Amino acid sequence: MIKGVNMFLIKTEKLSHTYMDGSPFKVEALKNINLKIKEGEIVGIIGPTGSGKSTLIQHFNGLLTPGAGKVFILGRDIFDKKTDLKAVRREIGLVFQYPEDQLFEETIYADIAFGPKNMGFSEEEIEKRVKAALEIIGLNFEEAKERSPFSLSGGQMRKVALAGILAMDPKVLVLDEPTAGLDPLSKAEFLNNIKLLNKKHGKTIIMVSHSMEEVAQIAERVIVMNEGEIAADESIDQIFSLTHFINNLGLDLPAYTKLAYRLKEEGFPVNTSVYTLEQIKEEILKNWTK
Repeated sequence: MIKGVNMFLIKTEKLSHTYMDGSPFKVEALKNINLKIKEGEIVGIIGPTGSGKSTLIQHFNGLLTPGAGKVFILGRDIFDKKTDLKAVRREIGLVFQYPEDQLFEETIYADIAFGPKNMGFSEEEIEKRVKAALEIIGLNFEEAKERSPFSLSGGQMRKVALAGILAMDPKVLVLDEPTAGLDPLSKAEFLNNIKLLNKKHGKTIIMVSHSMEEVAQIAERVIVMNEGEIAADESIDQIFSLTHFINNLGLDLPAYTKLAYRLKEEGFPVNTSVYTLEQIKEEILKNWTK
C-alpha cells in the first residue's frame, strides 16, 4: 500500500442510477451512493446478485452515466463537459468477467500492445510497456511475444488479458468477478498477482466478487451492497464478525470463519473473527497446547 497518501482517488456523491427509467420495468440499481476510496487501498465489493455491484464500478470510468449525483476521479468530476473522459479511462483499468474473451490479436505481443498503441505511444515505448506487463504477470517476453493467446490455458489467457490493461499503466484496477471459471490453482495464482500489483507496484485494487473466500484473501476493506445501497463499509477484520448480517443477505462466510464458529459451539474459546488459514491455525494450536 502507498504510505502517507490521503487523496481520495475515487469519490461519489449521492450517486444514483435507474435502468429503463420511465418504463414499467424500471429498476433503481443505485440509490444515493456516497463513497470514498483512497489511493493504495485494496477494496472488496460484495453483495447478493442484483445488489448494484457491477453498476457501481461501471460509473468509475464513465461506462455508465449517473441518473443523479457525481463521480470524481482524482478530484475531477468525470461527467463535467470540460473533463477529458479518455484521460480518466487511462487511470481506471476495468477488467470484466472472463477478460480472456476480449483477446483477439494473433500474438500475445499484439494483444498487450493494442491499448498503448491506441494511446499514441512510440514503438519503443510500446515494447517497453509490453515487456513490463509480461514481467508483472510472470511470462517471459521472448518466449511469449509470438505465441497465440489462444494456445494458452484459461489462467494464462486471463493473465495476458490483465497484462493488456497493465500496459496502459492505470492507477487503479477494477476487477469484476476476476476468477470466475478458473480452477483453484489458477485462482490462487491470479489473486497473488493482484496482491503483488498493490504491494509492489502501488496499484489501487477494487474487486467485485461473490466469493467471501477471495475477498478475505486480498481485501483490507469490504463494502457490502444490497438493493442498490451500501449496507456496510468495514475493515476486513470487522466485516466477518457481522455473521447474522452477512447470513441475512444470503452471503456465505469464509470457510475458516465458519470453522472457528463451529469450534466455539463445541466449547473451545476461539476467536471467531478469523478469516485466513494462518489465523485459524494459530487459534487451534493455542487451544491444543492448553
